[in-house]
Amino acid sequence: MVKPLSFKGDKKPKKRKRAEAESSTDVTAAGSSETAVTRAGGDEVESDDSWVSADVVGDVVGPIMIVLPTEPPTCLACDANGKIFADPIVNIIDGNPSSAEPHDVRQVWVANKIHGTENFRFKGRYGKYLSCDKYGILTATSEAVAPPETWNVIATADTPGTFQIQTLQETFLTAKESTKANGAPEVRGDASEIKFDTTVRIRMQARFKPQLKASKESKAKEKVSRRELEEAAGRRLDEDEVKTLKKARREGDYHEKLLDLKSKSKHDKYG
Repeated sequence: MVKPLSFKGDKKPKKRKRAEAESSTDVTAAGSSETAVTRAGGDEVESDDSWVSADVVGDVVGPIMIVLPTEPPTCLACDANGKIFADPIVNIIDGNPSSAEPHDVRQVWVANKIHGTENFRFKGRYGKYLSCDKYGILTATSEAVAPPETWNVIATADTPGTFQIQTLQETFLTAKESTKANGAPEVRGDASEIKFDTTVRIRMQARFKPQLKASKESKAKEKVSRRELEEAAGRRLDEDEVKTLKKARREGDYHEKLLDLKSKSKHDKYG
């Protein structure tokens, strides 16, 4: 389930403490032990609300921020009427687009692949999808996905960590500096070729990034104490046995290794 977005400066809600009786309950079964640790790790992954950069197209999923190639830095945003505009980025370090984070939900889009295709859809804050008409005008007024709301995300060949957002008409999302004094950059979808104006960065929530998510889950599985492993095995374990079980948790054959240790214990006892 996608949790509500939080921004820098927001107060973190206090987590309710579990009942003392529950926290003092000993976990004795192997299955119960693993479930408890996995659940704890899963909560840690799900609660990670930090923002990171998408590195490859496969990273683009969940809440994202599309950082436009403008100076000063802006990002793609929409208002309640579906108007698309370049919004100044407040949460950024030394003007570096790789550190940008949203400060307003209007700057956040939810990216998902369209089922059965490699195309993307981008849902805005008000539940409408980013769309581009044949003239290159961008809006977010549609509640359904049709060709105008369908996009390709292409990694920029010579600039790692950046992307091109392409319409089905093979034009690109682009941001151009305004010709008016102190005017906001103009965002359109009618660029005919890849260039600096079409090159964007995509920031995303860390918990949705596949590589980071897998790494956090793997580390969470390692966070199991010797006591829990010994309770699951039903006896004291030496260092090598502890290392073997921790490795098995990471690699997915924990129950098999645990069963081997229990069988070995029986043979040693009655042999």
